[in-house]
Amino acid sequence: MRRTLERPPKITPADDNGYFAELTKGVFRDGFSWAVITEKWGGFVQSFDGFNLIRVAAYGPDDLERLFEDRSIVRNRRKILGTVENARTMLEFIDDHGSFHAYRRTLDNPDYYAHVKVLTRPFAGLGRTLAFVFLHCVNEETPAWQDR
Repeated sequence: MRRTLERPPKITPADDNGYFAELTKGVFRDGFSWAVITEKWGGFVQSFDGFNLIRVAAYGPDDLERLFEDRSIVRNRRKILGTVENARTMLEFIDDHGSFHAYRRTLDNPDYYAHVKVLTRPFAGLGRTLAFVFLHCVNEETPAWQDR
């Protein structure tokens, strides 16, 4: 029996929190069964305050400890810490460009591979493959799934 890879659906996030949620979903999928992340996604939404960027960026030690013990999510310390760091990074881009979507538009000129290289630098846990998945999920232009 031939195994097929799951292709996540493409969506256009309604706002910056939506981009943050998709980025976080991609980071947590890395190294885990996508089915596990999908099954626990409701817990992630609740535990990370609906992926409200301002709230997550403000998380302190008590919030982190709560997340490290939260059984409704995947309790990977590195990914949890990266999620908070990514919220802070995304807010910096929003402060500079007005929205994360506007920041994304500043990356339209380079070719796809240069674009991915720029996008992976500032975000914790976002490598080339996850950048492809993230861009695919947020309905951006990417190479064909099998060509990535």
